[in-house]
Amino acid sequence: MIEYIEPDPANPPPVPLSSAVRVGRLLFVSGQASTEPDKGIVADTFDGEFHRTIRNLEEILAAAGATLRDVVQVRAFLRDEASRERYNELYAQAFQPPYPARTTVGNHFSFIQVEIDCIAVLPDGVDPTV
Repeated sequence: MIEYIEPDPANPPPVPLSSAVRVGRLLFVSGQASTEPDKGIVADTFDGEFHRTIRNLEEILAAAGATLRDVVQVRAFLRDEASRERYNELYAQAFQPPYPARTTVGNHFSFIQVEIDCIAVLPDGVDPTV
């Protein structure tokens, strides 16, 4: 069974996608950036964008009954290669060992500095058929 997750159905994404898709115990979370409801993209410092992006991931994960601890894979897209070292520092604070599998690549977005998507495995006690 496939379930589409929106943490706030009253505020769906402004582009044609689902915030997350759950298939069994797997949760596929769409790429998140530093956006806020009713404000759109909130461009800021790299640190600020990273933290807001992580909060957005956490909100979507929570809507499905998961947390960052349940994430098994992360893909990050960085606008500037020079941000990679800072990204590693912030990532090590947001995620705990053992760290999820990870891919980090460059992007060409001019309006955001970082985008992150992830895959999580729902924890025991979360009914994957709901």
